[in-house]
Amino acid sequence: MRGDVRLFDDRVDAGRQLAECLKSLRGQDIVVLGLPRGGVPVAFEVAKALYAPLDVLVVRKLGVPFQPELAFGAIGEGGLRVINESVVQQADLSEEDMAVVEAEQRAELARRSERFRGGHDRISLAGRIALIVDDGVATGATAKAACEVARAQGVVVSRGGRPDLAGGALAKVLAPTLLIVGGRDEVLLELNRRAQAAIPGECELTVVPGATHLFEEPGTLEQVAVLARDWFIEHLSPPASNT
Repeated sequence: MRGDVRLFDDRVDAGRQLAECLKSLRGQDIVVLGLPRGGVPVAFEVAKALYAPLDVLVVRKLGVPFQPELAFGAIGEGGLRVINESVVQQADLSEEDMAVVEAEQRAELARRSERFRGGHDRISLAGRIALIVDDGVATGATAKAACEVARAQGVVVSRGGRPDLAGGALAKVLAPTLLIVGGRDEVLLELNRRAQAAIPGECELTVVPGATHLFEEPGTLEQVAVLARDWFIEHLSPPASNT
């Protein structure tokens, strides 16, 4: 691209030109994800040229009620949910505010998933390169939501949660996983230790000293945010070049 303007005859032509720019990815373990509707025909041409599997990525951004273009989070298939806490705080959103928006978008997500997926299972993204394709970008909110949802499919973080409730499914978790638990939450600390032992993939258990279950003590939730941020940067950033 390099600052020049490219004109496309249609989405097929756009997909073929995009594939040419991405030909260095051919032969790598990638999954091409098209964003319905317009991104799918573009993604099809990319997947075909790169000899890669094609899937759809159905997402819905969660917009602030009084400013819908400002996303406070995103949802995806399989119950995936990504929340931008800073936007939630700045917009002073209550749990009820967010629940109303999410319920509406969950219904639309289910409708679109049925329409575009047609009962087919999602292709696993764990440990693979996800190439997300759309047919255009306006505000960038949908593209950002898609990236966050795709990342959530390949990486697991549990903050003060109950990973033990996954039962036997823990033995299938191969994605890098971070468990963050309060040091004074003794019951869940033990449950998370057991979960860590049951997960075959890379799994890190981090304890926040002096914190209870919901990290309500001053400064403890901020520690969680820093721990999660640093861990995501380490695991999701591209490897440094040797040159």
